[in-house]
Amino acid sequence: MLKKKKVNLPFKSLDMRPLTKRELHDTSVDRVSLIAKEFTDGFNFLRHYPKSVTIFGGSHFKETDIEYEKARSLATRVVKDLKYAVFTGGGPGIMEAANRGAYESGGDSLGLTIELARHQIQNDYLTKNIDFYYFFSRKVCLSFSAEAYIFFPGGYGTLDEFFEIVTLIQTKKIEKVPIILVGSYFWEPLDELMKKELLSRGTIDPEDILLYKITDDENEILDIIRNAPIHNGIKFDRYELEKHGIKVEK
Repeated sequence: MLKKKKVNLPFKSLDMRPLTKRELHDTSVDRVSLIAKEFTDGFNFLRHYPKSVTIFGGSHFKETDIEYEKARSLATRVVKDLKYAVFTGGGPGIMEAANRGAYESGGDSLGLTIELARHQIQNDYLTKNIDFYYFFSRKVCLSFSAEAYIFFPGGYGTLDEFFEIVTLIQTKKIEKVPIILVGSYFWEPLDELMKKELLSRGTIDPEDILLYKITDDENEILDIIRNAPIHNGIKFDRYELEKHGIKVEK
């Protein structure tokens, strides 16, 4: 029997309201310590899953939606056919669908969850998760967490994560990994916009359009993941990480 939904309650010692510059200055030491801890714990969590896929998408999708069904099916095959772990943000919607497919297939179903003022509900299908207070530290860990990134339709958060990872690859801050966009009805208009407004104006280069692949074909997606090299994600060596205050387990 599945556990009851867990509500992420904020740390009682941290104020969830917006902070002034003065408050940020006054609490900077404590906050920097928490940030360093989140990076340290996050990287140590990721290193236990060297072969994984991260799936992003909107939290509003329901079990009866085709997007939910497709994310669940795809995650099932990622686990069964490829033996990869599945990472998500650990919430509802597409995240739940992906975790559900991995969980029901007996695989590692992992969540990088976030604490919110209005309480994010963790989905029921996580075999393990790590909780973050700051969005940016969570985003960094999500950006280094996988051999492939799969994006389903979503909102501001999904688009933010998509452009973050595309930019990191474009600027060679992380290794080139497959970025797969599922839901052609959603992504093709954005692709056309970028070609029309960005590429035509020279704000991106032609090769930047090739950093992602739009496809709804499950077999093609699995082939892309299967043929992607296994990488370490983080370009820093151990010395560089520790120099920046991030201790990685041996």
